[in-house]
Amino acid sequence: MYIADAKRLTHEGARKMMTTAIAKAAEARIAISCCIVDAGGHVIALERMDGGRFHTLHSCTTKAVCAASNKRTTSAKGAVGQDLDTIHALGLALAAGPERWTAMEGGAPVLVDGQCIGGIGVSGGDWETDERIARQAVEAIGASWK
Repeated sequence: MYIADAKRLTHEGARKMMTTAIAKAAEARIAISCCIVDAGGHVIALERMDGGRFHTLHSCTTKAVCAASNKRTTSAKGAVGQDLDTIHALGLALAAGPERWTAMEGGAPVLVDGQCIGGIGVSGGDWETDERIARQAVEAIGASWK
């Protein structure tokens, strides 16, 4: 077969995820940046809340791209899910490109029927809060992150 049917994340879906992430951050009383990308890592939505630190725009984008590329949540795990020490995590980021891979938590894939249709990255809180908000935003559109 030379042609496949593929699902894709819509702008409306990305906006619903963004609205959820921002609402959850407001509940936690933190200012985040959030990025949502399609399956190819191209930005659909990118926002920074009032009070959000400007560097969080870069980290949330990298988290979203990394999650979509690896089809799993972001963490200090290698290509086959092995734990990485600091030197190997930095080496992987340099090899893949610092805007393409990160060991920081807070990124989650957007999975529908086993297909990765995108990724979300959240930055601005502690790593557990960033990760929780990302997962809740994915679930808000009826998708899965695992």
